[in-house]
Amino acid sequence: MEYILAFGITSCLSYLATIPTIYYAKKFGLVTDKKIRKHPAHTHVGVVPRGGGIPIFIAFLIASFLFIEFNKLYFGILIASALTLGVGVLDDYFDLSPYLRFGLNLLICTIAIGFGLGIPFVSNPFGGVIRLDMWRITFHIFGSTHSILPLADFLALIWLTWITNMVNWSKGIDGQMPGFVSIAAVFLALLSQRFIAHDVSAVNVLFFGMIVAGAFAGFLPFNFFPQQIMPGYGGGSLAGFWLGILSILSFGKIGTFILVLAVPLLDASYTIIRRIKNGASPFRADRGHLHHRLMELGWGKRRIAVFYWLVTALLGCASLFLNGIEKLIAFGMVAVFLALFIVIVDKKKAIS
Repeated sequence: MEYILAFGITSCLSYLATIPTIYYAKKFGLVTDKKIRKHPAHTHVGVVPRGGGIPIFIAFLIASFLFIEFNKLYFGILIASALTLGVGVLDDYFDLSPYLRFGLNLLICTIAIGFGLGIPFVSNPFGGVIRLDMWRITFHIFGSTHSILPLADFLALIWLTWITNMVNWSKGIDGQMPGFVSIAAVFLALLSQRFIAHDVSAVNVLFFGMIVAGAFAGFLPFNFFPQQIMPGYGGGSLAGFWLGILSILSFGKIGTFILVLAVPLLDASYTIIRRIKNGASPFRADRGHLHHRLMELGWGKRRIAVFYWLVTALLGCASLFLNGIEKLIAFGMVAVFLALFIVIVDKKKAIS
């Protein structure tokens, strides 16, 4: 099948592009050295190259020209993706302020939405849909008529910016993020075939998902423990940005996305709540993520990475058979179990 071919070719491209990226990242100082760059969330040892977003984007770009039928929306996605990579490379080299990164994320997501990436309606878990495109503002500029859907576009902006950052936070362990992103992209691509909401063919959405999956799968061998290169901010933000887009492109898949990536999403939500509760900025990194807590329990890096992969795969399989309200219940159960786990670990730390 062609979509399997797309996955395979993209994986090979990503794998091959990663090899020279490692060499040039070391040559030009695009590396993380704990002796020079102190970061509370880092778990690596020694000097490790950054810039993993570069080979991932190269593979994605080439595969897009090979398998995707371009239109205005996809052209906008490519522009926004290139800008996301640019911000990532700058951060990998200069360690940009998290507030600046967030502002740039908002701008880039706004650009993508300007090319037509909105959320016109979402599925109602109790049946039917909730329409968000009823409020429309039409205006004329340069002889052309344009429309803005304030509610649909605003929701898309919040959703896409949140997912871009949320997924990026779950890359602290070798091989953790590329694995679960690749798995999630496959499930979202397959599930997207049930219904398409945008002016994008179902085949294009399927290929888009498989290309994203392949780009991260090809990068994974170099990132798995012991990692030879980090995804960097570029790789992490591209992962969230593309998965967020994939969830938007097909009707009703936001609920599916929430279930498939329940653990990273809940981890990020709990992290923000904890930081605000402790009087800290939600943008400032710390060692309180789920993967850090698992390390404190004595879990190895390989074990943590595989745990994330397995949970994503299991929830992805569940999403194939559950309806809207059942997905909501499943997500709630995961949230309760994760909250209990965090409370138990915190009490264990307090006692010790």
